Amino acid sequence: MKLTRSKRSLAAQRKPARLTGRAVAVEAAFVAGVLAILLSLLGSAVVPAASAGKRDKNKNTDAIALSKKFKGKLPITELTEDEAIDHALNRLAYGPRPEDVERIREIGLEKWIEQQLNPDSIDDSALDTRLKKYPTLKMSSQELLQEFPQPAQAAKQQGVTKEEIQEEQREKRREAMTSVLVTGDDNLDKAQLQLAMIQGPGRIVAELSMAKVDRAIYSQRQLEAVMEDFWFNHFNVYANKGADRWFLTSYMRDTIRPGTLGKFDDLLIATAKSPAMLFFLDNWQSVDPEAFQKWRQQMEGRRRFQGMFRGGFTPPMPGEFPRQGATMPGFPAANQQQQRPEERGLNENYGREVMELHTIGVDAGYTQQDVIEMAKCLTGWTIREPRRDPEYVFKPEFHTQGKKIVMGHTIDYGGEKDGEEALRMLANDPRAAAFISTEIARHFVSDNPPQSLIDRMTREYQESGGNIRDVLHAMIYSPEFWSKQAYRAKVKTPFELVASTARALDADIAVSLPVAQWVGRMGEPLFLCEPPTGYSDKSETWVNTGALLNRLNFALSFASDHMLGATVDLGIMLGDDASKDAEMALSRALDVFLNGQVAPGTRDTLEERLKDPQILQAKLDDPVKQVNEGLISGLVLGAPEFQRR
Repeated sequence: MKLTRSKRSLAAQRKPARLTGRAVAVEAAFVAGVLAILLSLLGSAVVPAASAGKRDKNKNTDAIALSKKFKGKLPITELTEDEAIDHALNRLAYGPRPEDVERIREIGLEKWIEQQLNPDSIDDSALDTRLKKYPTLKMSSQELLQEFPQPAQAAKQQGVTKEEIQEEQREKRREAMTSVLVTGDDNLDKAQLQLAMIQGPGRIVAELSMAKVDRAIYSQRQLEAVMEDFWFNHFNVYANKGADRWFLTSYMRDTIRPGTLGKFDDLLIATAKSPAMLFFLDNWQSVDPEAFQKWRQQMEGRRRFQGMFRGGFTPPMPGEFPRQGATMPGFPAANQQQQRPEERGLNENYGREVMELHTIGVDAGYTQQDVIEMAKCLTGWTIREPRRDPEYVFKPEFHTQGKKIVMGHTIDYGGEKDGEEALRMLANDPRAAAFISTEIARHFVSDNPPQSLIDRMTREYQESGGNIRDVLHAMIYSPEFWSKQAYRAKVKTPFELVASTARALDADIAVSLPVAQWVGRMGEPLFLCEPPTGYSDKSETWVNTGALLNRLNFALSFASDHMLGATVDLGIMLGDDASKDAEMALSRALDVFLNGQVAPGTRDTLEERLKDPQILQAKLDDPVKQVNEGLISGLVLGAPEFQRR
């Protein structure tokens, strides 16, 4: 539910007052106590109380009966209807928004899933309107280089000093900050000032990050958004490597997003030709050494020949000698130090990573010679001019001609097709089918997905020619996906947690920058994973005391309406009568944020905190005037059931 202006005003009135130093210390002690309990709970298996009772009553029953209208052909036998909805929205989407659960009940779970598998059938115009405030999203890499040049590059282009350019950027920053309209909403005004301070090249990744957050929270095409994040992480590119900052926008818009549910080999080749990937893994500099030497000699000879006719050079008359010290254009003087020629050769980085990380996996049995041969297939795949015209181009003069043998396959098509066919060979290898299926299953099902599921997905991959939509369909229509073991078996990554929290709170986010910054604070800065592996998809990476403290603080800040750039109104969600009754506030928070699916241990832990002065906002026997709903909701959002998906 979107907040109207009056609701935003009401939310501001309900916002808890700023804490004093003593209150902060008390709250810190309170959070630390809760954290210790929640940490122990998160490390254990979570079994929802609602379903546990049903299991006891039906322990002799083989399957839970769900209506045909609801589940269709989905093989759901171990989850209740509530659990199945919760499971689908947390695996195939970034968690439920308040209206999502009822909508699925109305149209049926299978119909909702089929819509998500076919995103073009879903109207997402509201998101498109929201994203219009990020002008860089529609700019080409060339336009971004022109609009947001590095200070040194801008100085060279304009014929001024680097310091003058830096002062010019500082002036732009001051102008942007003074142009911010003060609304009187402290959270919004501070967020707008933060964003206004980001000028120059940093603005590109800032807008890309905000758009990624907005897409995860507000897109109706949730599965497409999840797959976009999955494939970017699979084909990871680090924004802070040289020119890649200017290439990432096009990479996301023109390469990753169009291929999220298509054929894997098409996506693989598109990423291989992307300037972002070419630059990140250095393939744009990979050339056949002999071909490069030959080309360089030709270029040097051409330059010398052309130089002979420049600068008004007049050759000596017959019988005369050139003046002492005179030189012929295009040739250095005897005492002139010659510039050392550029040395370039075969670069194996991409040839190795495309096998190890992108297709067949590190255990596929390829050799170092296979890496070399793969790199040879891809020579000549480069970028026209990285700092001026950063478009993919194939340069045949740098390509290794002749036969190459990669993992027993002979590649001898000639030219650019050598690389294309080598990549298609990898994409259609049975080992790639198993590797990609395992990666997808690990993301959507569990850290150690059942082999029976992987085998089923692998067969579908091979039969469909690597059709990603078909592989997902095979996974979703498998009983392993809907098993009790898979339910809440994954721990949310920081990005998943941020998106799902915002959706659960039905937050109205006007400036997404502070929300995106929280993702980085919890350990997953967007577009800034330096290794080509991307971020880990395993729970163990994200479960430790420091990380969970950040997660709990994030949930408390957001639920208490202290998130910069965002507005939350718990009164609408929990009801005004809950503001004076702690038990009622907790009960409704569990229903709203966890659909009532909470383990007894978690419920007991939360109920024990209800008498705390921080919750009641009252001392000793003083009457409770207003319950701290933000703190109660933040604790529920910090609970193991919400941290898992």
